[in-house]
Amino acid sequence: MKRKGCSKIQNNKLNTYDWLCNMPDAENVTDYVEVQFKNTRKGYFLNNAKIPLEKGDVAAVEASPGHDIGTVTLTGKLVLLQMKKNNIRTEGIEPKRIYRKAKPADLEKYEEAKAKEHETMIRSRQIAAELGLNMKIGDVEYQGDGNKAIFYYIADERVDFRQLIKVLAETFRVRIEMKQIGARQEAGRIGGIGPCGRELCCSSWMTSFISVSTGAARYQDISMNPQKLAGQCAKLKCCINYEVDAYVEAQKQLPSREIVLETKDTSYYHFKTDIFKREITYSTDKTFAANLLTIPAKRVFDIINMNKNGSKPISLEADEKPQPLKRDSHDILGQESLTRFDNQASKKKKKKKKHPSAGASPENSNQKQKSKSDKTVNNGKS
Repeated sequence: MKRKGCSKIQNNKLNTYDWLCNMPDAENVTDYVEVQFKNTRKGYFLNNAKIPLEKGDVAAVEASPGHDIGTVTLTGKLVLLQMKKNNIRTEGIEPKRIYRKAKPADLEKYEEAKAKEHETMIRSRQIAAELGLNMKIGDVEYQGDGNKAIFYYIADERVDFRQLIKVLAETFRVRIEMKQIGARQEAGRIGGIGPCGRELCCSSWMTSFISVSTGAARYQDISMNPQKLAGQCAKLKCCINYEVDAYVEAQKQLPSREIVLETKDTSYYHFKTDIFKREITYSTDKTFAANLLTIPAKRVFDIINMNKNGSKPISLEADEKPQPLKRDSHDILGQESLTRFDNQASKKKKKKKKHPSAGASPENSNQKQKSKSDKTVNNGKS
């Protein structure tokens, strides 16, 4: 029997598809439930009260202090796999519990706390500027009961925010928690559309952020234009790392870019490589493009072997180029008449004259023949 939660569609960021949803044994494997809060924050809670929860239900869960409100995003066996993937340990640690499904009073208090987040963020930025702290507060998240607020900030250097916490606690009368995030995480929390026309990877499915270097772009021969390489977070695009492994493996089957090809006239230096066509372009100057010449990778290996043996080819191109097939000579004057074209033209004209009578009916043709025979008879009598 299909569970009701399987058909629910969620718009939460980093949503996980429950591909074990219809398995009868997968639902009661564990009492742990995955709950997602604002943006990308997730937690795993123990449903020891056996509350019937489905994907998409809003639940009140244990927090420190008080309780929090979140949306159930995953239940059953797949929760254990997600916990293993995220290195969530349960041994020796008392797990937090799920209290109940959210009541109307819980949701009303949660909406009141959520309505204060933007105003709190603006005021906290002003306080940080007054204290002279080199940091940017990117987002504020209130707990479901309004007793705690998490301040997400970005800073290039280490920041001593002890005085800031005191001022924020006195101003907003809540418990303060500071959480540092990176530029990529901030872009994931804000969201947006990338240059590819799709939603940002960091705000849709990406959970771990791996550092991206310009070397990955060089392996793929991508233009070193900062405006094209940078994403909305002003960092190198994460998608540069997606195909770099395939390019590195393909590059291993091609000659090294550091090898200089020697010919009898000059030396050639690597300029660029077309991995898909397996063609390499060489230049006679090491610093800029000069006398560019593109040859296949097989020819490059042949030249390298020749240079190792102490010989140099005349040029980078193959010494013996395939010659085009020559047509046999044909003596027009000796074999054919010069008036052959005139004869063809006269034949075409005769055909055009006969063309209108070609479509005549057989009755008309018979009548014409009879009239001709009558004329001959009359001429004979006369």
